[in-house]
Amino acid sequence: MLKLLRRVLIGRPMESARLANERFSVPKGLAILSSDALSSVAYASEEILHILVPVIGLMSFQLITPISGAIAILLFIVAFSYKKIIDAFPRSGGGAYIVAKEHLGINDGLVAGAALLFDYVLTVAVSVSAAVAAFVSAYHPAADYRVQLCLLTVAVLVIFNLRGITESATIFSYPTYAFIAGMLLLIVAGFYKVFILKIPVPAAPVFQPVDSNLGSLGLIWLTMRAFASGCAALTGVEAVSNAVPNFKEPENKNAKKVLTILSVMLFIMFSSLSLLARYFHTVPSHEITVIAQIARLVFGNGFVFYLFQASTFLILALAANTAFAGFPTLASLMARDGFLPRYLALRGDRLVFSNGIVLLGVLACLLLIIFEGITTRLIPLYAVGVFTSFTLSQSGMVKRWLSHKTGNWRINLFINGLGAIVTGTVTLVVAVTKFTHGAWVVLLLVPVMVFSFKAVNQHYIDIKKQLDFDNYHHNDGLQHKVIIPAASLTNVVANTLDYAKEISDDITVIHISTDKEFTEKFRKKWETWNPDVELVVIESPFRSVFDPLVEYITNVDRDKEPGEVVTVLIPEFVTCKWWHRFLHNQTGLMLQNILVFRTDVVVTTVPFHLKDCEAHHM
Repeated sequence: MLKLLRRVLIGRPMESARLANERFSVPKGLAILSSDALSSVAYASEEILHILVPVIGLMSFQLITPISGAIAILLFIVAFSYKKIIDAFPRSGGGAYIVAKEHLGINDGLVAGAALLFDYVLTVAVSVSAAVAAFVSAYHPAADYRVQLCLLTVAVLVIFNLRGITESATIFSYPTYAFIAGMLLLIVAGFYKVFILKIPVPAAPVFQPVDSNLGSLGLIWLTMRAFASGCAALTGVEAVSNAVPNFKEPENKNAKKVLTILSVMLFIMFSSLSLLARYFHTVPSHEITVIAQIARLVFGNGFVFYLFQASTFLILALAANTAFAGFPTLASLMARDGFLPRYLALRGDRLVFSNGIVLLGVLACLLLIIFEGITTRLIPLYAVGVFTSFTLSQSGMVKRWLSHKTGNWRINLFINGLGAIVTGTVTLVVAVTKFTHGAWVVLLLVPVMVFSFKAVNQHYIDIKKQLDFDNYHHNDGLQHKVIIPAASLTNVVANTLDYAKEISDDITVIHISTDKEFTEKFRKKWETWNPDVELVVIESPFRSVFDPLVEYITNVDRDKEPGEVVTVLIPEFVTCKWWHRFLHNQTGLMLQNILVFRTDVVVTTVPFHLKDCEAHHM
């Protein structure tokens, strides 16, 4: 049943030979890898206003234009810088982890990797929460189920991504292009009304700002905070360079095409939306998003508005898909290097890194539960990680050009150097202005993650030394001391005892007595059977089975002679149907886990398969 459900949800296994076909074309690559960056226009301008409006009121609409302009300039600097990274790593992928590790050292690489991994988790959480906010803006009764809707959306994304790269790219391309079409329609219709029809400026909202007479330093600080929040529009730009190996040949050229298209579209959408927000005097609200307010003013409250909101919801939800493309790939690279669990480097049935996809979904759900699915609460955590990775990748490229000095290295050095300086400055601005609003969590978490990576790596190094075959010393003539725990005398125990006699003559059966009357019946039955095997009964007045049994086995293991090995054989019957297992306790399984972790004994389960279940009625 579970296997059938898995096949229905995920699909049939795919041969490894098909991996070459599971790659992005430019249109599908744009759909998968641009959804995060493009969707950020749905909330980036709102985040700027969210900082400004409560403090300085109507003056906010004068500042949003220069702030958005600065972010647009930063966008092109970052995009040009990452094009150089794609050229430098045409096949392996030029993610910040790879670049920093190769050119700055392992510590910087781990910092970049930690920042990116956390940013990918935040991408899912922010995108999904923003998607649900768009849905709630159109259907207010759903507000009470915000968190549940977020978790459901993440679950759907996990399932679709487990189905494979090509299939998920095909499914997710339609909402992406629908949102692009909707945004372009909104921009054209909005500008037509503003500049051609010259509709009257909507009345400014009436509210009392906290302080409309800020001093120069206060205004600069507020502007920096707003700029830091608006920089969320740049998240996702780095995903293209991280995913170069996932493109069809020529990988680097196709990746650069996607990055160029993405940058131009992001500039047009973000800048235009900020201008419309300024003209319409839209104010952030918990009931309806800024982009929804603009769409309602442009399209009215009819079918087109709800269609646009539907496309916004879908693109915001699918923006998380950029992270589902990036997180598993980065985790697999770090796992191969020994800094994350090895199983994250394994591909699943559908040729995707299934374990990484599931792990990302679980971590994102935890964040959504903790922050109750509110986008504004998650945004302060957002930009620190991504701009840290921006800075380290650009700095790594600067060192590369200084070391190699080939081709147009001076031009490349200038581009990546400018990118390093600008993104480094933005990192400091974001970290300082958002420190008390949640950025401290990232600044604390990244060093903890780096420490964990090193601990995992040291574990693998230690394990490799101990498992090295050249260090193995063969043990001749091992003698088994067999111990069989028996709760009652059944065919299962008899079957285990027959197996034990094939490997040793030194056999002891242990019975933990929790009921004197039952134990007495057990003794008599044992004496009647007389298998010529020692029976040891241990009284347990507190009805504990595991503690006295483990203590006995530990003592036997401690007192064994050289050349002897203690082997515990656990009798277990196997039911005919999978659901029958839930009708019986799992004492054998629990005992096996306890012994494996607490002792050096060999633990083996001896199965006894029940038959002819169909012939009996329940």
